[in-house]
Amino acid sequence: QVQLVESGGGLVQPGGSLRLSCAASGIMFSRYAMGWYRQAPGKERELVASITSAGTTTYADSVKGRFTISRDNAKNTVYLQMNSLKPEDTAVYYCRGNYGFSNVWGQGTQVTVSS
Repeated sequence: QVQLVESGGGLVQPGGSLRLSCAASGIMFSRYAMGWYRQAPGKERELVASITSAGTTTYADSVKGRFTISRDNAKNTVYLQMNSLKPEDTAVYYCRGNYGFSNVWGQGTQVTVSS
């Protein structure tokens, strides 16, 4: 069964940190480009960060210098380390895997940044 399962979301105060994980199964994970997206209420889903199969990373301007995406192919897992969190980072965060015509999404994990 092909699936991506996110974990690690929650409530955190402004300035705090969280690490999201996305565990993949049923795919040749090492071949997939992986990405983290987020969707806030009333807004469109946006790309936060991505990492290619070769390890090249890209970031949205709004998170550069604060978020870090990484992958562990041995564990079939991609991570998103989020530091210096701001209230505007509040959203549901989704993991996505892409390889050729294969496109897989996770169910999402809520991140709320609030005092």
